[in-house]
Amino acid sequence: MAEGSTDTPQGVGHGGGREAGHVPVLLKEAIDFLAIKRGGTYIDATVGLGGHSFEIAKRLGAPGHLIGLDKDPAALEIARERLVVGGSSLVVGEETDWPRITLLHRSFAELANDERQAAYDGILADIGVSSLQLNDAARGFSFQAEGPLDMRMNPQAEQTAEQVVNQVDEVTLANLIYEFGEERRSRRIARAIVRSRPIGTTAQLAEIISAAARPMNQAERRIHPATRTFQALRIFVNHELNDLRALLDAAPQLLKSGGRLVIISFHSLEDRIVKDALREGVKKGYYQLLTKKPVTAGEEEIDRNPRSRSAKLRAAIRV
Repeated sequence: MAEGSTDTPQGVGHGGGREAGHVPVLLKEAIDFLAIKRGGTYIDATVGLGGHSFEIAKRLGAPGHLIGLDKDPAALEIARERLVVGGSSLVVGEETDWPRITLLHRSFAELANDERQAAYDGILADIGVSSLQLNDAARGFSFQAEGPLDMRMNPQAEQTAEQVVNQVDEVTLANLIYEFGEERRSRRIARAIVRSRPIGTTAQLAEIISAAARPMNQAERRIHPATRTFQALRIFVNHELNDLRALLDAAPQLLKSGGRLVIISFHSLEDRIVKDALREGVKKGYYQLLTKKPVTAGEEEIDRNPRSRSAKLRAAIRV
């Protein structure tokens, strides 16, 4: 999310928002770079609410196969209604021109265990917290509403943000806030958190952080003081960066020659990992870059969905 925002950075990732009619970020650009082949096999590694997947499925047609993954079972249920039930209404002649849809409750990191070599025509990953998660106070992702300190994308995962905040030692807490939130005041914030334990809600944590890290200049006033710490906790709880690395490591073996890899990220930590992995893939002869610089949202999309301001798309083709 852009620096002017007041909520957790990284904005809407997969699926877009209910209030936005499920329009996902950089939809046209993602579809264009995927260059979808009718009858192909594609993975939407972050199916979310099904926004990107629906457009992929329309272009695949009945001979195709779309595999959608997501950590969040609530998102998968919405995607299932849209892709399986809604898609069946697309009819050409007397037959439904809709691909086979497989939706799986799992992290895209598990693609590293997929033994099918050169099996896919394209992989899309829209990395980020979805509006479904961000707008539900009970999920604990946002500091703008009172909710439990959860932050798990997969509600079945073991570790919550509350456990991290209340159980991790001060030095480790400061380090993860610095590493995953790029927060320069991490030590001060960690000290305040430890002294305020136990902490049970998002609002309580946000208040503690705001008191410990008051903005010192105009640039710091543009974002809420808790933004980077909430980002760090979410990334840590959900193993987001390690999962992204696992996906990027697996992609060259999964893609067919000519297959496309399209990744949309929402903050510098993710974008750096994607950029470095694609450049390394070029050196090893795996890829040809399709984007020398990241593709970003235009003014019209940013006006329609301010959370798209920080989105960066990078793409490559398997050699």
